[in-house]
Formats: sequence, C-alpha cells, structure tokens
Amino acid sequence: MTLEQSQAPDFTLQSTSGEDVSLSDHLGDGPTVVLVNRGHWCSFCAEQLQTFSEVAYDLWFNDDVDVLPVVTDPIGPVTEMRDRFDLDFQLLADPDGDVAAQYSGTEETSHGLTGIAATYVVDESGTVQYEQVADHPADRTYGNWVRYFVRNGYEDPFGE
Repeated sequence: MTLEQSQAPDFTLQSTSGEDVSLSDHLGDGPTVVLVNRGHWCSFCAEQLQTFSEVAYDLWFNDDVDVLPVVTDPIGPVTEMRDRFDLDFQLLADPDGDVAAQYSGTEETSHGLTGIAATYVVDESGTVQYEQVADHPADRTYGNWVRYFVRNGYEDPFGE
C-alpha cells in the first residue's frame, strides 16, 4: 500500500526534548519530512539522520520544512541515539511502532519490533508528495535529495 498522493496519517509522539510533537502542528508552517527509522541500533538509520541533520536548518529557514524523525524505540535509547550522533534536531519515540505501522509498516527482527525504514515528504495540506520505503536496510533517501525535491516543486530534481 502506498501513501503517495493521499493524506498522511496524523500522529503525536514524545520528542527527545520531552515535548509531544504532532504532524498536524508542523504542517501549519509548511511541508514536513517524516522519516521512519528502524531503531537506535541501526547504523543505516544513523547515517540517514546525519544527512538530514546537515540540511534541516537550511530546509526550515529557507523553505519552512520541518523534519520529524520517528524511531521505533522507547525515549531513553532514542535520546541516547540523538546525543551519540550529535544530531541537530529532536527525534520522536515510537516505542510500540504504532506510527511506523501507519506509514511503512513494521517487522519483527532480532532487535524486536522495528519500523520499516522510509522517507515521506508531506506538503502543507497534508498530502504525501514523496514516499520511499526501503527494500533493504541500506536503501535510503538522503537529506540533500529531499531539499532539491522540495525546491523543485515536488518534482524529481534530476528528471528521473
């Protein structure tokens, strides 16, 4: 099932800053990127998050885009992940995988229940303009590509 060109499911999760964060609250300001990550232990997730950390301020300042990374772990390990990788944004804890299940889905792994890694670009009206669900753990969309996608009017910046 794809979410592309449909309404993004709303959610509220606890962030590593201790606040509750809702997708709908962020859409009032502009587009939002929702990242579903497998867990605090996932090196591919950390690599992807670092690419978004590098462009998050530029996206917010110049394009009113917020980045909401959802990690399928309790808040403690998610906060530790943020600090260990020195990320410049807050992560959202989805310990039961409820949000991941509404987006890319979940799967049982040796680490327990995890989200299937995915990237979503949601426009200010709540419509998913881009969806990329990982075929394997290393299959990711990186921050710089999303920046160009948003600035190119939700069109592939490379014309593919």
